[in-house]
Amino acid sequence: MMNPSDLPDTIPIFPLPGALLLPRGRMPLHIFEPRYLAMIEDAMKTSDRLIGMVQPFEGPGKASRLHSIGCAGRLNAFNETDDGRYMITLAGVSRFRITKEVEGFQPYRRCNVKWDGFARDLGPAEHDDGFERDVFMDMLCRYFEDQGLKTDWDQLGDAEDELLINSLSMLCPFPPEDKQALLEAPSLTTRRETLVTLIEYALRGGSAEMMQ
Repeated sequence: MMNPSDLPDTIPIFPLPGALLLPRGRMPLHIFEPRYLAMIEDAMKTSDRLIGMVQPFEGPGKASRLHSIGCAGRLNAFNETDDGRYMITLAGVSRFRITKEVEGFQPYRRCNVKWDGFARDLGPAEHDDGFERDVFMDMLCRYFEDQGLKTDWDQLGDAEDELLINSLSMLCPFPPEDKQALLEAPSLTTRRETLVTLIEYALRGGSAEMMQ
């Protein structure tokens, strides 16, 4: 088991609205902006290969502001296209709290971070003892039909609790602020409860703006 002390104090930051990475999750990314191409190249030179995914605040004049909590992923797959773009995959390692943005000459943002308070992220997969899977899957089926989404239901049905809940949290089309609430959930049970609330609200015809 990795300890928070094993993780770096400063990491590169990739602000991306609506892109949610969770511990032990996988996030494919298509990198084409020059500043983020440089970020990937620099991350590849480090021993930890960590990149912090963070939600920026939405709204006029807020794009430069970042939420204080993000999730770091280890760059574990990398392919370069013929035209110089990168196709990468991040493996979620741990959430973190931003303490300070670091000034420097890099074209991308870097922050000092603290890993305290997220020790469970570095442990084994979590379980949700109160998870009523049959009820949840029935609700999920109605939500996917309502949203016009498709999935492999056999694969979803066989997934372990954490993989199912976290994958849906990452992939469902919730607005950024709702994604942030899912990220900040202190436990898998709390994340599942938040996910259920968001799905039930959508099924009742609620809009994302009304929830904020």
